[in-house]
Order: sequence, then C-alpha cells, then structure tokens
Amino acid sequence: MQNLIFTNDVTAAIERLEHDGGHNLTVWIADVNTARLITPTPPHLITIPDGDDSKTLETVTRVWDEMERMGVTRHSLVVNLGGGMVTDLGGFAAATFKRGVRFINVPTTLLGAVDAAVGGKTGINYHGLKNEIGAFAPASDGIISTCFFDTLPLQEMKSGFAEVLKHAMLSDRDEFLRLLNHDFCAPIDHDDLLERLRRSVQVKVDIVARDPNEQGERKALNLGHTVGHAFESLAMQRGKPVPHGYAVAWGLVTEAVLSHLLLKFPSEDVHRLGNFVRDNYRDFPFTCDDYDELLALMRHDKKSRDGEITCTLLSAIGNFHIDQTVTPDDVTAALDILRDHLGL
Repeated sequence: MQNLIFTNDVTAAIERLEHDGGHNLTVWIADVNTARLITPTPPHLITIPDGDDSKTLETVTRVWDEMERMGVTRHSLVVNLGGGMVTDLGGFAAATFKRGVRFINVPTTLLGAVDAAVGGKTGINYHGLKNEIGAFAPASDGIISTCFFDTLPLQEMKSGFAEVLKHAMLSDRDEFLRLLNHDFCAPIDHDDLLERLRRSVQVKVDIVARDPNEQGERKALNLGHTVGHAFESLAMQRGKPVPHGYAVAWGLVTEAVLSHLLLKFPSEDVHRLGNFVRDNYRDFPFTCDDYDELLALMRHDKKSRDGEITCTLLSAIGNFHIDQTVTPDDVTAALDILRDHLGL
C-alpha cells in the first residue's frame, strides 16, 4: 500500500526517503513551471512541457529516452514533482521503464494532492481521450503538502476542490455541507487545509485498499467522472481545454440529477450542489447540439461497457451505487436540468 506523508517540510521528507531506499540514482520529473521550485537544481532533472495536452505518448517517449541516457536502473528512484499531469505521466514512465522503477509523488496542486498522486493510477491521453493508455502502478510514497498552494491560480484551487467535494459526497454529509460554505477568496489556512486533505485522501485510500484494481468498490471514485470526462474530452476536441475539476464539478451536478431521477437522491442536496457549482464553475458553455457528441464520449469512457453508459450514483450522501446503467434519455434530461441550473 502507498505510504502517505502529510507534512509541509517536503525537503526533509524527500531526503529521508532517498536515504532509506539506498538508491543508486535519483531522477526528478517536473514540468517547466514546477521545475523552478527545485533548488538547487538536481543533476538529473527531466523537464516536460506543462498542460494536459502534453500528457501524450510523444512526451513519455522523450522521458524514457532521458531516463535511458541518465542510466536509470531498477535500483533508481523517480521523484514526480507537479500537478496531476506530471504524476500521471511520470508514474507511467517509471512504472513501465525496465518493468518498473520505484517512484514517489510530490503533488504541487490541490487536485494532484487529493486525486492523481494517490491511488496508483498512471496514464497518458491518446487520440483526444483522457487517460486512454495507462497502468495501475502505485507510487511507493506520496508527500502531501499545502506549502505550494499559495501561488496557485484560483482556477487551480477550484479544480482540486471539486475532487475534495466528491470524496465528501461519497462519505460524510456534515463534511459535504461544510465544504459548500467554502470561500475561495479567503486566505489559505494551511493547518485546516492539510487536515481537510488528510480526511479527503483517507476516503480514497480506504476504498483503494479494498479494491486496488477497480473491480468493484473503487468504481465509487468515478462519481461525476463519466459525464465529467465527456465534458473534458469535448473541450479538448474543441481546442479549448478546461481544468479537470471544472469538468468533474459539472459531472457531479449531472450525476446528482441522475441520482435523484433514478435513486431518489434528495432534491435539496441536488440544489445545494448545483448552486455551489453555478457560483464557482461556470466557464464551459454547451448547448443541446452537443448532446450526441457527449453521449458518444460517455459510451467510449473506460467506465462504460458494451455501448451502455454506466455511472456511480448516490441514493444519499455516503450511500453510493456503482455500475448504474443510464439511458441516453436519462442523460439528456439531466443535461437539460444542468444547463437550466447554470443559466446556459
């Protein structure tokens, strides 16, 4: 099981892991922005372009080439420093190079800390589809910190917060209601946020420990993602990518509506969630003309099967139901309600 370290003294944590592992070589992978955070510059640093559109086979091939040139072996260590793109791609590169090199994740974004850096999924995008190629390969360790968040754009904080909200919807009504009162304009309280992260990440850790390869219960973590990934892929196809968490937020509302229609999820919680998303995540205009493409993307999603669209739905906060088949008419009705609620 992945070892998680919650600390704001990241340097000391990495040095301890390097020392305890007895590795012959440490290689850092970072994008062009997060590479600036590493001081002094390490002798073995692989810098990749930033942005989710860089999470490609071409980029991972270049990482493999650099690892080979640097002499990386199965006794080496890879440190992935960055957001979800870096930990997804860096983890995939390490997991596949020489059939597996130990790697640790050091997420620098809220989204990375609560989602991509934890749980063992690695991957790259392919032919415009999110994480189409990848592997289950957990990092040996993850260092979770809030020390990088002060410089994050508001959009990045909102993106990560959507995954925190998702974990609360899967587990804890009181936490769900508390999060809906969050003020993104308030200064970051690092101690409080680190505790919120600890609670949120633990939801994912507990589920993954019981189902590491997504054969059953782990599918609960897909809440909001069948629809959310369709929004994200549509935006990529348009050449106007949106932050992952924004797409997930729209997916959460849509799937909450589906939950109400099919499982009697309380309408008041649909409205509470919808109001929060309307007030904080409104930057993706779509119309009914996009429905056919969105449905096609949902059918192609890894979580769907045999051409049917399947979602994780809720009968109440904390009561999730995996592998729920929804019809195109169900989805269309939910998208209509989403558009009305967001004022699109």
